[in-house]
Amino acid sequence: MSTQQADFSEFKTIGLIAKPQHAGAKQTLQSLYDFLQKKGLAVIVDLRVASELSINNIQSDDLVGIGKRCDLAIVIGGDGYMLGAARVLSRFDIAVIGVNRGNLGFLTDLDPDNFKAPLSKVLAGHYLVEKRFLLETQIHSHGHIKSSNTAVNEVVLHPDKIAHMIEFEVYVDDDFMLNQRADGLIISTPTGSTAYNLSGGGPILTPNLDAICLLPMFPHTLNSRPIVIDANSVVRLKIAQSNQSEMQISCDSHVNLSVLPGDEVIIRKTAHQLKLVHPENYNYFHVLQNKLGWGNKLF
Repeated sequence: MSTQQADFSEFKTIGLIAKPQHAGAKQTLQSLYDFLQKKGLAVIVDLRVASELSINNIQSDDLVGIGKRCDLAIVIGGDGYMLGAARVLSRFDIAVIGVNRGNLGFLTDLDPDNFKAPLSKVLAGHYLVEKRFLLETQIHSHGHIKSSNTAVNEVVLHPDKIAHMIEFEVYVDDDFMLNQRADGLIISTPTGSTAYNLSGGGPILTPNLDAICLLPMFPHTLNSRPIVIDANSVVRLKIAQSNQSEMQISCDSHVNLSVLPGDEVIIRKTAHQLKLVHPENYNYFHVLQNKLGWGNKLF
């Protein structure tokens, strides 16, 4: 999961992924396609946006096909769109880099107006590799798995109703940790520590940490605090039968899984990892300084 200098590796087949019907993304998509074609690279465009390009005999495929066929995927969009692509692409041996067409852009390094120079260096093998783990969530009911999904940023247990407290127990590696009455619980990866976790008052975890953070949401007690645990731990949430309404597990604020009173939720690190590629001058603390508005050096 650490950032490291890559061994020389030339990418030969490139996948282009962009948000459909997004004017800015379409413009960047066309520019990237032309740029890569001039370099003589094979390009496969996301099936959902291939029709938006006025190009004959364009190669296209879905995300699974891109994951199987390409060496590098370039995702055009904001962090939210990158997360959706990453949940699929992480299952394959493919490198991923982002062009920022969103707001903050913690996961998207390239500027849509100035991507040619840094991308040329990446394509020539001059880049950094960073592997980010995901979280897998399973909902168990009466001893059977009824649903599951993965998250790059965070898994969140929350009620269907707004400002409605729920009761649950938290176990780590089958050891009871605490019972909780709160609006929910955020289980965050280091990647997601600057997202919902940060908004809720949780700590920032640097990407090289093999750890996850458990952050109660508006707990009904003053002694409940976030805790950082080993990412290889298995977190189990037992949902109290006394809860009066349905709940949900949200993965990256995108995929919602239904949770009922009496269910159990199992969260563990996935075996596969997202292989992020960064330009050689990438520095995580520079990203935090730029995105969070931290002050400049004094000396």
